[in-house]
Amino acid sequence: MLIYLHGFQSSPRSIKAWQLGEFWRARGRDDFLVPALPDRSMDAADCLMALLERQREPVCLIGSSLGGFYAHWLAERYQLPAILVNPAVEAPALLRQMLGVQTNPYTGAEYQLTELDLAVWQAMDVPVTNPDRYWLMTQTGDEVLDYRAGVRKFNGARLTREEGGSHRFEGFETWFDEIMAFADQQAVCVQTPV
Repeated sequence: MLIYLHGFQSSPRSIKAWQLGEFWRARGRDDFLVPALPDRSMDAADCLMALLERQREPVCLIGSSLGGFYAHWLAERYQLPAILVNPAVEAPALLRQMLGVQTNPYTGAEYQLTELDLAVWQAMDVPVTNPDRYWLMTQTGDEVLDYRAGVRKFNGARLTREEGGSHRFEGFETWFDEIMAFADQQAVCVQTPV
């Protein structure tokens, strides 16, 4: 099972999630899941823990931006492999500027980000204990995040660093065969939280 975690202010209808899901289905696969993540950090954490603790088949995570931050936290918590696409490794600091009323452009839902959200994200900001379980995909032209923060944090992980590009990760679809191979080779059953 490959579980795709979308980013902040996004949804399962994001272009990367949609394209990867279409690729998976075109190969006759039904082991691809994109949960709709709640906008608030504590709700997202609860949703993700419940989702993973129900899984009985081997899992690999893939996350983009804030979804990459969540994928790292979950990979450490449940000892899972993860592909991180331009991950928001400094999410608590980055999202501080978003405090206040927000509207999700995909769902139209209005909500308020508070200091509690930042505290939850801060608690989720855990060290990397086993870089071998990660594949970091990053582009130097990311206009939202400093790609170097991810390279530093995931030192020793498999690294795809492309010059230029954007936060969207230009040419993401060219990596789908390798993403599928990584997921098939690395997926493991969810372990008891550590």
